[in-house]
Amino acid sequence: MASTEHHAVAAEEFDYEALPENYTLAHNMLAGAFAGIAEHSVMYPVDLLKTRMQVLNPGAGGLYTGLTHAVSTISRIEGWRALWKGVSSVIVGAGPAHAVYFGTYEVVKELAGGNVGSGHHPLAAALSGAAATITSDALMNPFDVIKQRMQVHGSTHRTLVQCARTVYRTEGLRAFYVSYPTTLCMTIPFTAAQFMAYESTSKIMNPTKRYDPFTHCIAGGLAGAVAAAVTTPLDVIKTVLQTRGTAQDPEARTAKGLFNAARLIKNQYGWAGFPPWNATKNNCHNA
Repeated sequence: MASTEHHAVAAEEFDYEALPENYTLAHNMLAGAFAGIAEHSVMYPVDLLKTRMQVLNPGAGGLYTGLTHAVSTISRIEGWRALWKGVSSVIVGAGPAHAVYFGTYEVVKELAGGNVGSGHHPLAAALSGAAATITSDALMNPFDVIKQRMQVHGSTHRTLVQCARTVYRTEGLRAFYVSYPTTLCMTIPFTAAQFMAYESTSKIMNPTKRYDPFTHCIAGGLAGAVAAAVTTPLDVIKTVLQTRGTAQDPEARTAKGLFNAARLIKNQYGWAGFPPWNATKNNCHNA
């Protein structure tokens, strides 16, 4: 009887989301690296479509009426492989960036006292998350610039190295980081909104916190959608800054930062230029 009660208590206290005690920092970084590569690779065609719909004043061949039209047009004219153009940049960059993210998070969390006791330490978690975001984005930003330069319609860049050399030679090192402040302004609220939505949805769908992978998938998907919708205006600005060297719009080519790019979008399309549901409208504006 005592043994049965002991096992029942142990089962109740078991936290299936907790990492095992022998889980090292190296394991954490390696898992994060592979997760990052898998995430970016699987969703890459969607990311390419998003970039093309966010570019200001694309050429006639880059005008799409919707996602289905974009996929069919790109596949028919450029070939289905064009949906993966530039994927090498995220494969090379996402692994190290995600490893740095999780490594920085754990180190800062330890230094901030986040691992003391079994209680929740929100301040340590917030500080760790901010530090991890700043460091990983600093590493990933150049790769993100290269990725979007290769994604845009009519891009002549063939390889990661060739694109990086061309950008550096024609625009200098600053071109790789002109969007970095905007990226931070986007990723920090994105992470906050995502975790808030995830926690809220999880509590509603799984109040007992029992092991339920389906709930995690649904809650994670909804949280990601909410966070993306909230931060899409900043994502549009980031795309304008990162593709400015290939822009056909002379004003876009000289965009210098977040507020300058935002003003440019506002002047051309009004507030309708920012929400996610008007991404295709922007590209059809000049048709």
